[in-house]
Amino acid sequence: MSTSSSRPRTRVGVWLIGARGSVATTVVAGCAAVTAGLHRPTGMVTETPPFTDCGLPPLSALVFGGHDTVDCPLPKRAEALTAAGVLPYGLSSAIASELAAADREIRPGGPVPGDTTRTPDQLTAAFAADIQDFVRRHDLTRAVVVNVASTEPAPTGTALPPSSLYAVAALRAGCSYVNFTPSAGLHHPELAHAAATSGLPYAGRDGKTGQTLLRSVLGPMFAQRALEVRAWSGTNLLGGGDGASLADPSAAAAKNAGKERVLADTLGTTPEGVVHIDDVPSLGDWKTAWDHIAFDGFLGTRMILQTTWQGCDSALAAPLVLDLARLTARAHETGLSGPLSELGFYFKDPVGDGPPGLAEQYAYLVAFAGRLRGGGESAVLAGPAVFAGPAGAAGAAGPAGSAGPAGKRSAGPTGLSDKGSGRDADTGTEGRRPSGPRGGPPADGKGERR
Repeated sequence: MSTSSSRPRTRVGVWLIGARGSVATTVVAGCAAVTAGLHRPTGMVTETPPFTDCGLPPLSALVFGGHDTVDCPLPKRAEALTAAGVLPYGLSSAIASELAAADREIRPGGPVPGDTTRTPDQLTAAFAADIQDFVRRHDLTRAVVVNVASTEPAPTGTALPPSSLYAVAALRAGCSYVNFTPSAGLHHPELAHAAATSGLPYAGRDGKTGQTLLRSVLGPMFAQRALEVRAWSGTNLLGGGDGASLADPSAAAAKNAGKERVLADTLGTTPEGVVHIDDVPSLGDWKTAWDHIAFDGFLGTRMILQTTWQGCDSALAAPLVLDLARLTARAHETGLSGPLSELGFYFKDPVGDGPPGLAEQYAYLVAFAGRLRGGGESAVLAGPAVFAGPAGAAGAAGPAGSAGPAGKRSAGPTGLSDKGSGRDADTGTEGRRPSGPRGGPPADGKGERR
């Protein structure tokens, strides 16, 4: 079944790192299903009224490809997700041609364990060449590289981990970049200069789909009601590829860093308690997140709030990935560059400056939609004026044009430039000098992710 009766005049590539994992497969299947009118775009914020006429690429304009080291074809992966209840029955057969088309565009990642034949710089060059070839063959206007691969341990030293090698490849290919995982990606200190001088927009990191989404709502509630949180503990039970990768304590620590940041930013302090992550293979793509919150009320009265979140991770993540690909592609088109802090609504550990609470982040995102509607001009809509923590103020001062300290108006988030190169992905990287990798460990090659 075709996802569009006619080919869109302008097409945009979405290059997925971890392209044969659960999230990536759900992204491709979901885009095809919504484009064909088989399902509604539930969970896609960019399909709601505030994002009308923002110039976002339509879903029918998205072309998918990616890197992975596993070789399970996407149609077969979709069948497995259907059997697990992640995809609706009958969908994989209805969109078989779209799945097959995306599968033909997946290139080998690497290196696989034990492969020492290519240096990190050679790997990065090969990855970039794959992306540029994809853009050229499909006559794409531009492409967005999105990391949805398995979580890596936090890097140590100057060596670049696999996620950072892929991020460098994105910059070399002239593509905007989104890191939907807790892995280093462009966050690695060795890539600070590359990111700053690339002239490209980027966003991340670690998609906010469940437990932390709820924390970003509850944290501001406690702060705004002047209730003192004494302890906040949690447990995550999950299976699938993410459960397996997070069984590694160092990978789990990288994951938990974002969860802890949300509480520190919204409460103004870090309460007692930790989050335990347990791999339960039988859960497959489903996860259960439980939080136990101890807080003090008036006259020191002690109280407890407990929450339980049960969800399908791929179904929660996929619409966000589609949102991010469309928003980042549009930002690139309008000439924006640097960290897209306006997209913090989607992340546990967002880049740039922005409010930590979900409501303020949403207002910031809607203001950004207005900015995109105006072609990226900051004079149309600016970001929130000031972000003060709970100890100082009530958070964001509101959307664009609101007064900041001393009545000044915000010109937008720190680090976001309107001077972006505006160059398309297939025009090369002349004039930019992103730093090449200085070495790195073998890629983990795991296609699955949260």
